[in-house]
Amino acid sequence: MDDSRRIASLEDVPDETTLLFRVRKRGRLASKREAKLETESETKTEAEIGEESGDEETKEAILVRLDGDVAGWLNYCQHLTHIQLDKGTGATMRDGEIICENHGAYFESDSGLCTFGPCEGAYLNSIDVTVDGGSVFLTDEEYEYVGRGGIETDGLDRTSTSNIEF
Repeated sequence: MDDSRRIASLEDVPDETTLLFRVRKRGRLASKREAKLETESETKTEAEIGEESGDEETKEAILVRLDGDVAGWLNYCQHLTHIQLDKGTGATMRDGEIICENHGAYFESDSGLCTFGPCEGAYLNSIDVTVDGGSVFLTDEEYEYVGRGGIETDGLDRTSTSNIEF
């Protein structure tokens, strides 16, 4: 597997919470980066290329451990998508379900299905990952791996206002 797509070792993925990481949508920016490498006279920075291409911003994603296997999801609730499930310290989980602390929604960690709450019946957006040789790799061709942790200056609501007890 390509080490540039390695997210974490399997042992780093917790059993009862989530592991936060960042991805960026692939597309025209990746093509422009490749073209830049091939064109020696190109003087624009990677940021300028990204602005010109309309590349999407970096997004947060989470890993969830499932009986030795791992699933990946974009890190936002389906009720209000500016609300993060993992606010930087791991998402709350109960009985194999990820809980949105803001809305009280429950998501099955293996399918992403919302089984309870204001978005019941909706699904989390998946990120393809695989376990190989004791490491977890991003295998989703739509995204490139950016790094571990959350986005520092994203302006997202990371507070919890739920009245659900955990």
